[in-house]
Amino acid sequence: MRFKLIVAMVEDELSDNILQAARDAGATGATVINNARGEGLKKARGIFGMEITAQRDVLLFLAEEHISRHILEAIQRVGEFDETPGTGIAFQIDVEDAVGVKHQIKSLSKSLTQPL
Repeated sequence: MRFKLIVAMVEDELSDNILQAARDAGATGATVINNARGEGLKKARGIFGMEITAQRDVLLFLAEEHISRHILEAIQRVGEFDETPGTGIAFQIDVEDAVGVKHQIKSLSKSLTQPL
């Protein structure tokens, strides 16, 4: 099997909804890294010119390549990344090799035989 790594950097209040959308789209799990700091095109400034940085989460999904785009689109839809600037971004990267996923092969094989 071939895999993709989907990386989503999102506002922390969106994480749970995005995780559920990814699971509904076929993701078999995720790794969540809390308290990441993100900067957009322009730095956010608050009162007295102090910098404001929203807490971000980094969500990592190792997904079988045939369903990875479906998962990525579900993440975008729930996160509304294109509609609301600063909400987050997501992208996928080719994974050359992966170990530790043998226990998921049965589940992945079943989901790949069902239509998306």
